[in-house]
Amino acid sequence: MSNTAANLEARHISSGFAFLRREAGFEIGEGFLIAYDSAGSYLRALAVGLANTFKVGVLGILLASALGVLIGLCRLSGDYVVRSLSSAYVEFVRNVPLLVQLFFWYTLFTQLPPPAEALHPLDGVYLTNRGIYFPLPGSVPALQGFNFAGGASVSPEFATLLAGLTLYTAAFIAEIVRAGVLAVPRGQVDAALALGLQAPAATRHIVLPQALRVIVPPLTSQYLNLIKNSSLAVAIGYPDLVSIANTTINQTGQAIEGVAIIMAVYLTISLAISGFMNAYNARIARR
Repeated sequence: MSNTAANLEARHISSGFAFLRREAGFEIGEGFLIAYDSAGSYLRALAVGLANTFKVGVLGILLASALGVLIGLCRLSGDYVVRSLSSAYVEFVRNVPLLVQLFFWYTLFTQLPPPAEALHPLDGVYLTNRGIYFPLPGSVPALQGFNFAGGASVSPEFATLLAGLTLYTAAFIAEIVRAGVLAVPRGQVDAALALGLQAPAATRHIVLPQALRVIVPPLTSQYLNLIKNSSLAVAIGYPDLVSIANTTINQTGQAIEGVAIIMAVYLTISLAISGFMNAYNARIARR
């Protein structure tokens, strides 16, 4: 602390969070819900980064959960091809570093053709090196000049981060789901089938509700990992909280305060997710 105080004084850097009220003076490539321009404060810039982190985190949790459940059930399929493909996916994705996967997806998205030569896999959906464009009710993307107008779009950076987090986390969730299903006594399944339930109905109404008691605790850890792994966005240029905090630190020199803000935000998010999942786990345990 003494060395830190001496170094701050030598560089004429005052400690504290008063810098948050100063004009940021930099643009942010994309935002979510919060309006921002270069005249906004550092506090507003950090709020935009937090909103971007929430956006990719919430969507990532939802998509990874759905894909993880699907892959986990496929791992238990009686079909050899389905079981083998899902097993290969899990083993491959879990053993390749997430950062490497993000670089792969970023290269893939940025190597897509320009808007004038956009890929058109579905009606109203266009894949370009400037982003992915898709329709909204009453609004369909259309090429105007050098880019598309209308509809909605996601940037290559956001698509990269969402794809990487979803596919990576889903591989771990799949193994959690598989373990949870296997923890349900076989007699429960046999009884359901003997009563006339089809296999999908037995899985939905008998197996999964009981498996949740085993699935939820480790699933919480994967949700926390996904949120924390979203900080790798800085490697591909997505303006999340960490990326904007780094820019703020570079411009103001308030490294201690900047890192403290990052730590406090991720701690708060992690505790909130843990509290919610623990409450949900206690509820299903009582049932």
